[in-house]
Amino acid sequence: MLLQGDSYEAIRSAFRWHVPEHFNIGTACCDRWADGSGRLALLHIRPEGGRDRISFDTLKAESNRLANTLVAHGIRSGDRVAVLLPQVPEAAIAHLAIYKLGGIAVPLFQLFQEQALEYRLRDCEAVAMITDTVGLAKLPGLALPALRLILSTDGVGEGALDLRLEMARASDSFTPHETVADDPAVIIYTSGTTGAPKGALHAHRVLLGHLPGVEMPQDLFPQPGDLFWTPADWAWIGGLFDVLLPSLYHGVPVLAHRMAKFDPEFAFHLMAENDVRNVFLPPTALKMLRLVPNPSRFGARPRSIGSGGETLGGELLDWARGTFGCTINEFYGQTECNLVISSCAALMPARPGWMGRAVPGHEVAVLDVAGHVLPPGQQGTIAIRRPDPVMFLGYWNKPEATAAKFMGDWLLTGDQGEQDEEGWFRFLGRDDDVITSAGYRIGPGEIEDCLTAHPAVAMAAVIGLPDPLRTEAVTAVVVPAPGITADGALARALQDHVKTRLAAHVYPRVLHFTDALPLTATGKVMRGELRRRYTRGEG
Repeated sequence: MLLQGDSYEAIRSAFRWHVPEHFNIGTACCDRWADGSGRLALLHIRPEGGRDRISFDTLKAESNRLANTLVAHGIRSGDRVAVLLPQVPEAAIAHLAIYKLGGIAVPLFQLFQEQALEYRLRDCEAVAMITDTVGLAKLPGLALPALRLILSTDGVGEGALDLRLEMARASDSFTPHETVADDPAVIIYTSGTTGAPKGALHAHRVLLGHLPGVEMPQDLFPQPGDLFWTPADWAWIGGLFDVLLPSLYHGVPVLAHRMAKFDPEFAFHLMAENDVRNVFLPPTALKMLRLVPNPSRFGARPRSIGSGGETLGGELLDWARGTFGCTINEFYGQTECNLVISSCAALMPARPGWMGRAVPGHEVAVLDVAGHVLPPGQQGTIAIRRPDPVMFLGYWNKPEATAAKFMGDWLLTGDQGEQDEEGWFRFLGRDDDVITSAGYRIGPGEIEDCLTAHPAVAMAAVIGLPDPLRTEAVTAVVVPAPGITADGALARALQDHVKTRLAAHVYPRVLHFTDALPLTATGKVMRGELRRRYTRGEG
């Protein structure tokens, strides 16, 4: 599965998928490295500062014990088991155990409140849950008729058994279920920026499908001495399948740390202190890091940085080169079909405003409304052709929604973009994010990049609001940088900043200041919420 070659073209032309008939994420990410050598798998930095070095040998033994524990309590192949834990070793052990027994893991974000948890647990009919006291506190009063087993990492609680005590009674020997590559393995719920969240059901092969899309933005990962970290929670596809599981598959250790709230100064310290070599940083985290004064004092020097979810601008790329000594590689994908486009500084120079090229093994195109592939330079919907090992099996219990996601053999991302003559893709915005103003179709990403390049701006989001003359008015919602006074003079200066650097027809005719932008749990700006808020006059 490794990408090999001295150019993108050579790697892409030589690439072939090798997906075996039988494949299990749990054994592939753990057992094959558990050879008694004590090879490091997880470097756990505890909240109080202590550290635990956990080997693949330990991961195998502990995941086998947990698999035996779950089977002893009646959990069988195909059963859904929820994992409601932060970035801790028990979360990794839980996933490996569930995959080994042929169950379906359902990662859940620990910051979800009762309503969000109840919806997801009822929707997938989870029969078991592995959590801690934080998760347990949210369960009383929830109507969960299918849930019959709760294991807590913090000991006995209301309705919960002590995970460690139950595992201590179990054997560390376990015969994994012989899963085929297309057997269901995990349900990851979409972030739900519009409509109710949907459970994207993925097969065991999804891990193999992710590997080229991890190797490329991490500058031909893995390399000797690599150590991977992300602040993204392992409950999301970005933390779980962009970092944790691919790293373990390659035998590369992962740094685990429970960060209740992203602290940019501590993130610099964490990377430097532990010699982190590979990082996935969501754009929101990068923008917060950029506000830290004199970042070179920490000494963080990762070998590679990947980022995805929002378009990065040239100013942020330049800042990262000066701060870290490496180029941020952008990548693109969705919960349903992840990591299909990427840049790679080791193979080709970065192009600000452009995400990258199709990751080897994936066929990506831009389609018109009729489903025809558009030529370079024309805007349309970004789509991925099936079959593809990284593509989901479908939405859990939602066949109509699954069918609507496709047009023929093309999975429609719902994102607007364009492709140039060299195969680079540019993200313009979600279908409902693209602004129609005075006959122009305007993507918000380029305007947001321009605004955040201004020293007075910490973060910015651009939306379209109803306008009787222009159909929609380009509207910017700006979080000022610390110490900056938000007033009419600043608003005019920012409008001129965009007008003189981009174009007169895209500058924000309306500009609002706010203390914070509404974000999904994965750090993406909720433009739909901003549109509702400012349409109702609640901004």
